Amino acid sequence: MVTEIDPKLEICLIEDVRLALSEDLGAGDLTADLVPADQQATARLTIREEAVICGTPWFNEVFRRLDKNIRIDWLVTEGARAKADTVICELAGSARTLLTGERTAMNFLQTLSATATLAASYVQAVAGTRVTILDTRKTIPGLRLAQKYAVRTGGASNHRVGLYDGILIKENHIMACGGIDKAVAVALETSTNVLVEVEVESLDEARAAIEAGAHRLLLDNFTTEMMREAVALRDQLNTDVGLEASGNMNLDTVRPVAETGVDFISIGGLTKDVRAVDLSMRFDMQ
Repeated sequence: MVTEIDPKLEICLIEDVRLALSEDLGAGDLTADLVPADQQATARLTIREEAVICGTPWFNEVFRRLDKNIRIDWLVTEGARAKADTVICELAGSARTLLTGERTAMNFLQTLSATATLAASYVQAVAGTRVTILDTRKTIPGLRLAQKYAVRTGGASNHRVGLYDGILIKENHIMACGGIDKAVAVALETSTNVLVEVEVESLDEARAAIEAGAHRLLLDNFTTEMMREAVALRDQLNTDVGLEASGNMNLDTVRPVAETGVDFISIGGLTKDVRAVDLSMRFDMQ
């Protein structure tokens, strides 16, 4: 699945790359400066394991920012699945520039491809059910929009982006507000155009949140049997409130959860526990 880079994400992308190059390059690449300034090179980027390719716009921006004359030819498209030991990209230009940008460009590509690949695995695991796989706010600091883009590229969907575009009422919010009904009432009154979700830990709390008018319930660490009971409760109350399961999800447990009838499963591990995809870049001097 290919995801468009909208203007907001493009601005973030450019800033991501600027910061990454700044922390890596500092006042200059002392090692690359050992190479003659006029030395030209070609390079081949190989992926060592099967993965969904994601992050090519970040990869391209690294070299564009360093030297607009670097030629980059992608042999796979963004969002495509590449097999292990496939050459996915060829580059040509200044050897100094290629050496300087190599690590930063690969850092973006291997991290975002890892998120997209994991997201695709979860989507496949629940194929044929009604469930939508969601991410969370458990992202790498500074890379939230990038990782959420990668989640979409893998075929999953985004939960709220941050604290500003959705309400998720948790235990401490409930205590501070004086109860689920009061917390939801304030949320519905003050924030009319955003999702109001309540984290619940029991069926009694689920009923209270539904009766208060919440749009969605986060079923926190419910057993699968409790999830089925929550689905039955929703049907009994004849409401279209969304049900989201969360807590200790993995590829072995996600299918049984999906089959309980819940609408969403949120998985922090999509962005929090990713293992970078194995990439290798090999150079030929001209």
